[in-house]
Amino acid sequence: MKIILTSIGTRGDIEPFLAIGKILKEKEHQVICAFSEQFRELTESCDIEFASLGRKNDDVLESDANRTVMGGSGIKKFFAYIKLMKLAQNKKVPQEKEFKLYELVQQERPDRIVYHSKNVYPLLWEYENRGKTIFVSPFAYFHYIKGHSFFVGKNYGEFFNKLTFKFSNFGVVTATMAAKKWLQIKDKITRRELKNIIHSRKFIYTISPSLFPRPGYWESNIKVLGHQQLKRKTDWKPEKKLTEFIEKYEKILFITFGSMPNPEPKQKTKIILEILERNKIPAIINTASGGLVKPDKFNSELIYFVSQISYDWIFPKMYAVIQHGGAGTTHLAIKYGCATMIIPHFMDQFVWDKISFDMGVGPKGIKISRITNKNLEPKVLELLNNRSFKEKSEKLGNQMKKENFKDELYKTITNN
Repeated sequence: MKIILTSIGTRGDIEPFLAIGKILKEKEHQVICAFSEQFRELTESCDIEFASLGRKNDDVLESDANRTVMGGSGIKKFFAYIKLMKLAQNKKVPQEKEFKLYELVQQERPDRIVYHSKNVYPLLWEYENRGKTIFVSPFAYFHYIKGHSFFVGKNYGEFFNKLTFKFSNFGVVTATMAAKKWLQIKDKITRRELKNIIHSRKFIYTISPSLFPRPGYWESNIKVLGHQQLKRKTDWKPEKKLTEFIEKYEKILFITFGSMPNPEPKQKTKIILEILERNKIPAIINTASGGLVKPDKFNSELIYFVSQISYDWIFPKMYAVIQHGGAGTTHLAIKYGCATMIIPHFMDQFVWDKISFDMGVGPKGIKISRITNKNLEPKVLELLNNRSFKEKSEKLGNQMKKENFKDELYKTITNN
């Protein structure tokens, strides 16, 4: 088969699709990954054909407004969100990605399209190609679960919970009808037909059922098929100083905000360093995409900074992890038995904070814009001193290591 996989967003939105792409390539299917331009190098390093959905979405993600939305608070965050939406519209981000995907599909005539929530053209393609699209989500709560609302997972009561899912479907249908107009598609697709497609389409959650069990009352087209981790060859090797630092301490804390920016990285780093140094906590800090920064002065005997690192290599050596709540990072931290606390920045990260807390692997986190010495310090100490967090994470991690849904995932995508 010829299969197009398409997603938009940050690295956490992309890696599950690349992992699935590698599974399909192993079975000798032709795979084309359609992402925004910034993921060209990552895709090609996985030996997968890349198709660009343009650069405009990247420009929006790298904007100051997006940094404030990710890590700001209060009125600043509210106005930044409005500015971000205007920026996306002015740059015509939705039109660019849907036009480019539409052109790719018309050119390649694929047998299947595997897609993400930020792409709506596949819903229109599904109308003429029933059963040949597969929606993939690394995020929870796209379907109704008793006691939870759409996407954020909060409980507003049964009536309002169900209403949030209806509003979501209304928004998807509206966005899809707008795309139909941009793309000048003349098929007489009605809103009702789109709603039926949303209800009946193949849907895969790339989430571990150990963390997000599948309710028995869901329809058979909805599956929870485990975290799909991207594994690729890299030339990364640990520095000798890093291995010596790890050998020096028995109980080390790893801290990362992954690809999440925030408007005050120096201040956030300063708060964390003060807590670590005051309590003599050995830690490795990953500056990654700039959400944390390496200062000129710090206790180098106690704290080690890295700018990139293999989580598969480092997590098994760590006692605990503090991180932003990306789906991939959360899965790996628990898989390797690390006590885990999340500092959520945006959207689904608050859900992963809730799931981690409910599973008992760490204390409830604090959103990035609200961390202070006073409120963060007791949480860090609880994470490191409550042994039950580590024990529960190790138990869940052992369950997750036994999960293997590769065959079922493959059959779900390729079978009619």
